Amino acid sequence: MSIPFRAIALCALLAGCGAPQPDAPAAAEAVAEANGMGEFISTPVEPAPKPYDVRKGTDWPEAALADGVAMVSCELDYANQGDGEALAHLSFMSVADAIRPCQEVGLVRLRYQGKINAGFTALVERVSAIADRMEIGKRVLDIDSTGGQVEDAIRAGDAIGASGWTIWVREGASCHSACVLILGAGDVRMISGPVGIHRIIRMSSTATSRAQLNEELQAVYGRVKEYLARNGVAVAVADMMMAVPNRNLRLLTPDELLEYGLDGTNPAQDDLDRLQLMRKCGEDFVRRRDAFQRSFDRQCKVPDRELEELNDCGLALREEYGFPDGTCPDDSPMSEFDAVRSAFFQRRAPADEPPAEERPDSAGAGVRESGLGIGKKPSVGAATAATGGSPE
Repeated sequence: MSIPFRAIALCALLAGCGAPQPDAPAAAEAVAEANGMGEFISTPVEPAPKPYDVRKGTDWPEAALADGVAMVSCELDYANQGDGEALAHLSFMSVADAIRPCQEVGLVRLRYQGKINAGFTALVERVSAIADRMEIGKRVLDIDSTGGQVEDAIRAGDAIGASGWTIWVREGASCHSACVLILGAGDVRMISGPVGIHRIIRMSSTATSRAQLNEELQAVYGRVKEYLARNGVAVAVADMMMAVPNRNLRLLTPDELLEYGLDGTNPAQDDLDRLQLMRKCGEDFVRRRDAFQRSFDRQCKVPDRELEELNDCGLALREEYGFPDGTCPDDSPMSEFDAVRSAFFQRRAPADEPPAEERPDSAGAGVRESGLGIGKKPSVGAATAATGGSPE
C-alpha cells in the first residue's frame, strides 16, 4: 500500500472514531403578541426544557406575571363584592394562601387583565393545581385581554380545558386575538364584552413573497386549527382570521359566537359529559339540562346585556326546569352560584339563631341541629339576595 493511500485511510479511520457532532436544532415556532387592538404574533423561541409538574410538587420554579394583573375572589358578585385580592407572586405558598379562603365556599374566581403570555399560562396552571389539591370544584376565569402569544394561549387553554373552568368576558372587558383561544377552552362561556379576531403576525418571517409567507403561516394555523377542533370550536374561525389584516379587528357577532362554538356550553365537553350524566343523574336530568340551555340561549342572550343581568336571567330561568336538581345539584346548570349561596347561608347560621347545643327541645334537653341551608335548597328570593340581586 502506498504511503499517500495509507495516510488517507488513517485520516478516514480517525474521523470515523471521533465523537459524532450533534445536528443543529431546528428552529422552533411560537406565536407572540401584536400591537394595536389585538395581539396575535409568531416569533421563534428556544426549545423549552421538560416542564415542571406543578400539580405534584411544591418547589415550583420561578414564574412571574408580565403585562398582566391577577385578582382572586371567592365571590361571583363582582358588582358589589369587587374582584378580591391581588395575586402578586406565583410561588406555591403565595398561590395557596390566596386561594385558601375559597376552600370553604368551594369556588374561586380568577380575574385577569393583561396579555396572554408565559406568565398567564403559569398563573392558570398553578391556580388550577392548588384548586385541585383543595378540592375547589367551581372555577371562573374572569378575563379581559387583547391577546398575546399563540403558543402560550394553547398551553393555557389545554390546562383550562383539563380542569373545568367557566370563562367570563364581562361588560367593559374584551377578548381579542389569542384570547379567543382561551375562550374556546372553557367548559362554559358567558360573554358580554366584544370578541375579535385577525391574522397572526409572523415576526420571525424571512419570506420575500406572499407564497412564502403563506407557507410559513399555514404551519402555525395548522396548530391553531388542531387546537380549535379538540376544544369543539369550528375550524372556520381560523380561516376567518386569515382574511382579516392584522392592523384591523373583526368583531364576532353573538350569533357567530354561538354558531362557531365560542359561547355557552363547550360542545366537546358537553359530549364528554353526556354519557356520564346519563348514568349518574338519569335521562330526565339530561333532557331538562338540554332544554334549559336552549331556552337560555334564546331568552337570555340579548345583545348588550351585562353579565350580571345574563346571570340573573339564567338563575331565574333554571327554576322552570327543576334546577338545582335534588339528586345532582353540583352538575346542575350554573351550579357555581349554588356553592356561593350555600356558604353564605352557612356563615349566617350562627348569627341568625343560637348554637344548636343551646336550643332546648320540648323536654328541656339540648338538641343538635344542622346549620341553616345545609341539605336544603334556599328560596329564590333569599338566594338572589345572597348574590347581590333583588329578591323576588
